[in-house]
Amino acid sequence: MELRQVALVSETEGVTFSELSRVSAALQKQAIRDLGPIWDVQATVDAFGTLEDVPLGYWPIIVRDDIQTPGAAGVHEDEQGQPFALVQFGDGWSLTASHECIEMLVDPFGNRLIAGPSPQRRHGRVDFLAEPCDPSEAPEFAYTVNGITVSDFYTPKYFSPVAEPGAHYSFTGAIKAPRQVLKGGYLSWHDPKTDHWFQETFFSGSKPQFKDLGKFDAKSGKNIRRLIYDQTGEAFEVRRPKGSGLRALTAAVEGVGESTSARAKALQQQIREIIKKNK
Repeated sequence: MELRQVALVSETEGVTFSELSRVSAALQKQAIRDLGPIWDVQATVDAFGTLEDVPLGYWPIIVRDDIQTPGAAGVHEDEQGQPFALVQFGDGWSLTASHECIEMLVDPFGNRLIAGPSPQRRHGRVDFLAEPCDPSEAPEFAYTVNGITVSDFYTPKYFSPVAEPGAHYSFTGAIKAPRQVLKGGYLSWHDPKTDHWFQETFFSGSKPQFKDLGKFDAKSGKNIRRLIYDQTGEAFEVRRPKGSGLRALTAAVEGVGESTSARAKALQQQIREIIKKNK
């Protein structure tokens, strides 16, 4: 199995290297413990002080104060065709970083398609773009690793033709049925009969909406993920936790910080006692 190596880098003064390292450790644990066994992925996630420190072969996730346009967040490709991701700094940025890390590991080049029955029966069998975090990307479906907020993601069972007893459709269990889109999420697919791309979005209202995105220019040189973002524009601005969702996540992180601080103080005291005895 190929080892995929991800670098987490901050280019904002709002994220200290200490915080960057904690988020990196959480993403590493999520990749190894949660994502890897489900999606057959082997990966490392390491924090680096600057982009210049990142070794060749690593795929960087870069946190910045301003990424110019909200729709620019997500996985891109550099001049050598290698993936990198941009994350805009703000409250709950670790959730966005986790989202981009997962999608980078599962579909580095933005073209992976998975066949399954269309959410619209008239389309029959279609090809879904592999974006594991999108259908349950809202903060209320997130979970924590080491006290750091990370994204939920769907499993391969998500594309099953029918519901199966005991099946797990997303890691947290928030998704209850195949191809379900939760509030705040979306799903994209290609209908081979019409050669059109479609989306199911659930950004507002009481039920999802369907949209025909039309045909894409296959000669543009852009990957499918980027073609979809270009087509949908502002609809896919970076969504970070806010309101009650943000308050709940902040309280959880602060509680973990108090616990780790207490543990550190206890360990430091034990070290002082050891040194004192050995003098």
